Amino acid sequence: MGARLLLREDGVQVGTVGGGAIEEQVLDACRACLRDGSPRVVKAHLVRDLGMCCGGAMEVFVEYLAPEARLVLVGAGHVAQAVAPVAAGVGFRVVVVDDREELLGHPAFAGAERHARDVDELDLAVPDLGERDYVVVLTRDHARDERALAHLVRRPHRYLGMIGSVRKVHAIVARVLRREQELGRSVPDLSRVRAPVGIALGGRTPAEIAISIVAELLADRHGGTGAAMNVVPQALARLGVPASAVASGREGDARDDR
Repeated sequence: MGARLLLREDGVQVGTVGGGAIEEQVLDACRACLRDGSPRVVKAHLVRDLGMCCGGAMEVFVEYLAPEARLVLVGAGHVAQAVAPVAAGVGFRVVVVDDREELLGHPAFAGAERHARDVDELDLAVPDLGERDYVVVLTRDHARDERALAHLVRRPHRYLGMIGSVRKVHAIVARVLRREQELGRSVPDLSRVRAPVGIALGGRTPAEIAISIVAELLADRHGGTGAAMNVVPQALARLGVPASAVASGREGDARDDR
């Protein structure tokens, strides 16, 4: 490992790879990397390409170091208690907002940033909400969910989800839109809201719902689809194995496993 250089998004540079023309090329590559997140390599012959008398060549690998993703949980109930440790385990910095201080003391939130605020004080609890932040609304009642969603949909975020049944989601979306229209405000972009939050895994317990929610967060963070990765049917089809043989093979394997 040779010299290292860090370029922050605010333009501040830490370290150097030697200065001069090669460093300018590296800085240009760093700026491009900040824009698109893609790694790249800068190669230069110091004499032939840059006219430097010291001779030799340089190869610099440039990569984007993403900041730790922040997950704001609005609500500290059973589902939030299940989500927090799972999300923390896959690299999210967890923030929990709830006005019930006794719930904020739950062991599941031991490593989280905690704010004893109700949903009407979200601007005080999380004043710096930004375009990289993930937010999941899972308060203790529909009225709070609605107030939280109406507030958050107008604030910067990367991901905004809300727990609830299909019926609840339809009702809250309709009420939020109607309220905004009655107040004479522009219609917020509710199309970005994920509700009911999570991937359809079929589970109903808080732990199962937490897996579903965090799975969707990861799919968003990594550009995944959330679909199963199974390619065995295609592999068998390429080999010309009939569908009936595939089905019987599965049954036989299951018996063998027992």
